[in-house]
Amino acid sequence: MSAGANLVSFVAIGVLVGCGVTLLLERSLSRILLGIILIGNGVNLLIIFGGRSGRAPVAGVTEPDRMSDALPQAMVLTAIVITFGFTAFLLAISYRSWYLTGDDEVPDDLEDQQIVRRAARREVSTADLGGEPPESDPEQVDAPAPWQRRREGGPG
Repeated sequence: MSAGANLVSFVAIGVLVGCGVTLLLERSLSRILLGIILIGNGVNLLIIFGGRSGRAPVAGVTEPDRMSDALPQAMVLTAIVITFGFTAFLLAISYRSWYLTGDDEVPDDLEDQQIVRRAARREVSTADLGGEPPESDPEQVDAPAPWQRRREGGPG
């Protein structure tokens, strides 16, 4: 029995990545987290099966033509660390969201809701088509910096 990749391995990788993408498209942060984990494991398996199989790559113990490729193993170790860090970050965000709101669903952005309403009413976009310079355009003038407010005698 060979230890290399076969059709079942690639089907398992496809199922892992497919389920991961499906979960990633959900609104719940816990499902997004599970999707990230599944995609990470699927990609790690794909990288492992992409390398040359063989004996342990230890110089002096194994002949060079029988050594396995060590690069995929190093890449998978790096990917595991990155996935672990990202998982911890998403867990922290999910816990904070649950702590503050009672659930972990990502709400719609208010700006997105306004765009959807305008599109449904077929309103004209409020894009700036005036052509005036940025200094005289009231939409592009930022609030004065704190050092400017102090110089002008305002609070700050």
